[in-house]
Amino acid sequence: MGKNKLLTLVYVMKGDRVLLGMKKRGFGVGRWNGFGGKVHEGESIPDGAKRELLEESVVTANSIQEVGVIIFEFVNDPVLMEVHVFKTDDYSGEPTETEEMRPQWFTLSEIPYDLMWPDDILWMPAILGEGKHIDAYFKFEGMSNILEQRISLTTPSDS
Repeated sequence: MGKNKLLTLVYVMKGDRVLLGMKKRGFGVGRWNGFGGKVHEGESIPDGAKRELLEESVVTANSIQEVGVIIFEFVNDPVLMEVHVFKTDDYSGEPTETEEMRPQWFTLSEIPYDLMWPDDILWMPAILGEGKHIDAYFKFEGMSNILEQRISLTTPSDS
């Protein structure tokens, strides 16, 4: 098994709405998702998350909160994707379409889960609406078939 690929995923919140992006190219094309991507060599994970959000949506996160880690494995791919998930409601800039993503606001009750990764509906409501943190693992065959899953959702302590 190779080294994990370090990735980020950021959800921008505005009241009961979340900013999602329609992926226009590359991995996950044609699906709504949060904003994120690879962490560069020498870059901290939070800095990578902020950079990817800015590159994909023209939104600057002034601060972000890590809400968990999800490991994704794909059959016949030896590299695991280690995705650090963040939320922010502290941002500046107007969401703007880029070459990679077309941003759009959705209320939490109208998130288009049928046009997203199939695992999202299993954990996003708890992260976005209930303030939970996630520690999870998903094994995919292809892009839509979940073979295995482990999800731990916790309430963060106030300490």
